[in-house]
Amino acid sequence: MKDNKRRNFLKTLGMSSGAFLFSPEGSFISGEQWQQKAAEADSLSIYKKATLEVDLVVIGGGMSGICAAISGARNGAKVALVHDRSRLGGNASSEIRMHVSGSSMLETFWRETGILEEIMLDDAVSNPQTAYPLWDFVLYNKVVGEPNITLLLDTLLFEADADGKEIKRIKTFSSQTEEIFTIHGKQFADCTGDGTLAALVGADYMRGREAKSTFGESLGQEVGDKVGMGNSLLFMADEFDKPMPYTPPSWARKYTYKDFEYRYIHSLEYGYWWLELAGEYDIINDGRELRHELLAVLFGVWDYIKNSGNYPEASNWALTWVGMVPGKRESRRILGDYVMTQNDVQNSKAFPDRVAYGGWPLDDHPAEGMDDTSIKPNRAVHIKEPYNIPLRVLYSKNIKNLWMAGRNISVSHVALSSTRVMATCATLGQAIGTAMAISVKKNITAKDFIKNNDLLGQLQQTLLRQDQAMLQMTNLDRKDMAKKASISASSELNDGLAKNIIDGVNRKINNDASHQWQGNMEGISPWISLTWNSPVRVSTLEFTFDTGLHRYLRISGQKVVMEGQVRGPQPETISDYKVEGYLAGIKVFSEIHGNNYYRKVSHELPGNSVDSIKITVLKTHGDDIARIFEIRCYA
Repeated sequence: MKDNKRRNFLKTLGMSSGAFLFSPEGSFISGEQWQQKAAEADSLSIYKKATLEVDLVVIGGGMSGICAAISGARNGAKVALVHDRSRLGGNASSEIRMHVSGSSMLETFWRETGILEEIMLDDAVSNPQTAYPLWDFVLYNKVVGEPNITLLLDTLLFEADADGKEIKRIKTFSSQTEEIFTIHGKQFADCTGDGTLAALVGADYMRGREAKSTFGESLGQEVGDKVGMGNSLLFMADEFDKPMPYTPPSWARKYTYKDFEYRYIHSLEYGYWWLELAGEYDIINDGRELRHELLAVLFGVWDYIKNSGNYPEASNWALTWVGMVPGKRESRRILGDYVMTQNDVQNSKAFPDRVAYGGWPLDDHPAEGMDDTSIKPNRAVHIKEPYNIPLRVLYSKNIKNLWMAGRNISVSHVALSSTRVMATCATLGQAIGTAMAISVKKNITAKDFIKNNDLLGQLQQTLLRQDQAMLQMTNLDRKDMAKKASISASSELNDGLAKNIIDGVNRKINNDASHQWQGNMEGISPWISLTWNSPVRVSTLEFTFDTGLHRYLRISGQKVVMEGQVRGPQPETISDYKVEGYLAGIKVFSEIHGNNYYRKVSHELPGNSVDSIKITVLKTHGDDIARIFEIRCYA
């Protein structure tokens, strides 16, 4: 069956196994002659060669790679971010257009924060029109704004050297600039999704679906196999003011009413996650053939919508964008010191090395995809609460300085069906970027975190301070002088006492207390004050504001996904505020800050000796209550 498909695919492209190629002069040459010419070109050294020395090398510029690079850079490391496309974002980019989903699926206050929240807030404010190319620019701007990051777009990893189970260097090639980079690093992150770097250096990895007996998973296979969830191509369409006929290509697949018994065509503007294929294909090596078959599926579905007569409302609709880069769900999973399973997802464990969390359902897709429409396109088992993700699934078991974040982490196939979504992957990226930066400073390996509780605690508290999304973690930072201050306020609501700003929790937790100070804004400018028994020098003042974590915040081409969002600053967020420092009742400094829309904000203060700091809220983005989750103070 597969051989027939491959022959048909090659026939469609006008190729065969004995294909001839064009030479630069326009004549035909054989493959053997082409190889000879390529060797001659190499001997002419037409490619520029350069060497780059950094602390951290991150391969893959999807959401996990972006957050890994940014967090590493912000924690003092020199970072190279290598991405093989011209646009950052991976599955979230305008080339694929899958929306960034995660624990907000639980419809509680567990929307992922940290670097991902910054990015989402930037997009909501600067891209209220939800234009995907501008979303790409939001990601690009976030990365190039970090002076410690060297960004290499259109750059492909093709070689890696590991000496004694430790990666020393990689080689990359940029077709746009004809450059070969040799990049030396101390810590390496595989955020490729496919686990490409891991495979190149001989890291242990898993593929396929495990049997139920392998990890004791009720959702596992009766017999394990080597296939997994498939790739998808998405499309976008618009409605016009006149009929828009459609003629599919001759190679488009044909569908009937029966094919959509389990696949719902519920909107026309954006579709559809179930345009999926895997099965007999190798997700990586059969990529070209698989993309062509996915296009045949996509155009066949659109042909059915337009021409079957079952969707008369589609008369004026036409395709305006078709993806050419398939979105991937599963390929290699790199083996770590622990393998997360279905049980870890459904019964959250208080892992001592927890650094992130997930909350998406166990959302598994059959490998057959659109090759067998008699099968439901997915099986979604919802979970009741978020679950912890330990550090041990984010580094390689057998390569000393290899970390991973994204869909290639150390999980079973069943667990992957939950951890694979991009909001979760982004928080995993922030976790490893921070851990790698600490590893460089301390000259330690990943495994050293697990052996040393003090190091692990330092990592967790650093992540929490930088607003990483974490469960059952409170502020225990001894350097935070706010925890030693007395708190007072001009007013406080019953559900928002002033003392909450130092209770160590920076978000509302389900139906628990708000964990924030709330001051009435009606006709007044409420204030909150921190007072110390003796003078202190505060050089850094940090806030965690409210950005409405109970709502979705993401970009999508699908209207229903965008419902309920606020495209702009979030109304709960404090926009303008004044910070004043006092010593013995005398004001020693005063600063006014405005136009804020971020959740986590840090200010450098003059460093004067003070015995109190007063924050006066001047304006929110619409809410009549001033809200602050946390205030931190550092020398």
